[in-house]
Amino acid sequence: MRIIFSLFLSFLIFSCSKPSEPVFQADIIIYGGTSAGITAAVQAKKMGKSVIVVSPDVHLGGLSSGGLGFTDTGNKAVIGGLAREFYHRVYLHYEQDSAWKWQKREEYGNKGQGTPAIDGDNRTMWIFEPHVAEQIFEDFVKENQLEIHRDEWLDRDSGITKKEGKITEIRTLSGKTYQGKVFIDATYEGDLMAAAGVSYHVGRESNSVYGETWNGVQVGVYQHRHYFMDSISAYRVAGDSSSGLLPEISAEPPGQNGEGDGRLQAYNFRMALSRNPDNRVPFAKPENYDPARYELLGRVYAAGWDETFWKYDPIPNLKTDTNNHGPFSTDYIGKNYDYPEANYTRRKEIIKEHEDYQKGLMYFLANDLSVPEKVRYELANYGLAKDEFVDNGNWPHQIYVREARRMIGAYVMTEHDVLGAKEVPQPVGMGSYSLDSHNTQRFVTPGGFVQNEGDIGVHPEQPYSISYGTLVPKKEECSNLLVPVCVSSSHTAFGSIRMEPVFMILGQSAAAAAALAIDGNQAVQALDYEKLRQVLLEEKQVLEN
Repeated sequence: MRIIFSLFLSFLIFSCSKPSEPVFQADIIIYGGTSAGITAAVQAKKMGKSVIVVSPDVHLGGLSSGGLGFTDTGNKAVIGGLAREFYHRVYLHYEQDSAWKWQKREEYGNKGQGTPAIDGDNRTMWIFEPHVAEQIFEDFVKENQLEIHRDEWLDRDSGITKKEGKITEIRTLSGKTYQGKVFIDATYEGDLMAAAGVSYHVGRESNSVYGETWNGVQVGVYQHRHYFMDSISAYRVAGDSSSGLLPEISAEPPGQNGEGDGRLQAYNFRMALSRNPDNRVPFAKPENYDPARYELLGRVYAAGWDETFWKYDPIPNLKTDTNNHGPFSTDYIGKNYDYPEANYTRRKEIIKEHEDYQKGLMYFLANDLSVPEKVRYELANYGLAKDEFVDNGNWPHQIYVREARRMIGAYVMTEHDVLGAKEVPQPVGMGSYSLDSHNTQRFVTPGGFVQNEGDIGVHPEQPYSISYGTLVPKKEECSNLLVPVCVSSSHTAFGSIRMEPVFMILGQSAAAAAALAIDGNQAVQALDYEKLRQVLLEEKQVLEN
């Protein structure tokens, strides 16, 4: 009887104890629900591998579904594989009459970046509404029966377990554990890569590091129109330095040209605005609105600047993908330096600061009397698109993280690779966009005027290959990790690589490599490139000119 009672007591204790946290297993674990993460998952499934996408975000697709609908493509001929399939599906969507709810198809205009938005010959479309992109990613998930764990955030302090140079499992803040053979970091921030102890860089390298020209500080380099073209005083009382600086201007010196720093090119939100009165939400006055922080823009207008609507790029259904343009715009310059390394709480604060700034800017443009009447009159035709981002107050759910961490991996892409000065080994995809960086700082010149710095745009003469070595860490740091977003590259090279179509391309190639590494039971760095190349060509990836 005593034995029976002891067994019963043990059963009660066991049954009332806290259950163990769930453990999930798959061949490939992908951290990040970006466009790269989803294409990687699709490719893993195509090659017969089990895969789990662990996504901090609820919405899939990153910037591709987060407002960047006026696609930065460069040469579209080098976009192949699943990336091209994505843009083909965009084309198929807009072939339906039902897709044109707020605008007639023939009224659209078909404006793209250098080519028509709708390419009937190639059955692709490069310009789209955010909700259309998100639905395509969700279709990829459904068709391929992808397992997606949403709102799962990596425990960056102690959530990585490594053994003999390999990640064996990762753990999220909710307590879930994910075990895999190969891991892919598809985040914009590179959180898994960093937590795994892989080397990386934040900010701009000195030109001397890789023998570059366009890296580091670039004072006086004006390759776009995102600078102060007139001499505008930086002080609250014009010309009086004792009155203090206007808001949104740094008191720090800009540094010497070519030297490295920890500054990052600016972030913003790619707003989806609508010109249809039945599908727009007026720009509301934020709770913490302070018109003084936009006084500098008022001075820009007073000097005669007239380019407000230059980057209100049309997307279907009388909407725009609205991006930064000009000396004072939606880029919140100098306010993101700590974002890559910040903890989750601080990142949320930074994102909210950017949101408040940009919402305040739109309210200022629509209402402040220092804004020219013709601008206010035109802006009255715009508002946030009522049918986009409907669970987030019509505001984009993804901030534009143009650059965060960049891995220092097996091969570092530099401007020499992008500009065609050297042959790139072991190509796994191609890029073609300009070396493109937005401004990194707004400073005071010796004469007391305000100026921006960091904006560059150097165009390659032809598309360039991207090396497999940019996707993998040094073997001694981690032998089963691939990084298709925060790739191994200099600041200048990343300025070209960092385009959404390229991230999709590299996500697919990373997954193909992961599958082959599993098949060969080998480190990702030891992969037989010719086998990978054969798979990628079969998947219609474009690898070289």
